[in-house]
Amino acid sequence: MYMDPAYQKLIECGIRPSLQRIEIMRYLQTHFTHPTIDEVYNDLRAKIPTVSKTTIYNTLRMFSEKGGALMITIDEHRVCYDGNTTPHAHFCCKECGKVYDLFDMQPPVAQSKTLGGFQIDDAQLYYKGVCPACLEKQPKSEKVS
Repeated sequence: MYMDPAYQKLIECGIRPSLQRIEIMRYLQTHFTHPTIDEVYNDLRAKIPTVSKTTIYNTLRMFSEKGGALMITIDEHRVCYDGNTTPHAHFCCKECGKVYDLFDMQPPVAQSKTLGGFQIDDAQLYYKGVCPACLEKQPKSEKVS
């Protein structure tokens, strides 16, 4: 029997599925752009006219708390969300603001759940710099070898 991946993820995380929660989870699972609350709201309000920005905010926060999504605070001016909860690092371009997944880099928590007597529940590994697309736009004199 086929089960919708968004519905299945909610069940796995102990979240009671509703139409809005399923659509928000489906959005995260199909949009790999690390959307903000505003982006999710603007993209979903045509599909779900009754959804509010507060509902999006509360739902994404709950997803983050229950392990259904990652809350990414790599940029001090915005909070983004990632539907891929497998351990991986992120890169934020200082020029264009895009956030990229780096799957070949795992945060330290993937290897250990304790550190110096502390229990580790979460670790996020972020890199900041300039992405390849923005580097191509820079004059050669500004590029770092």
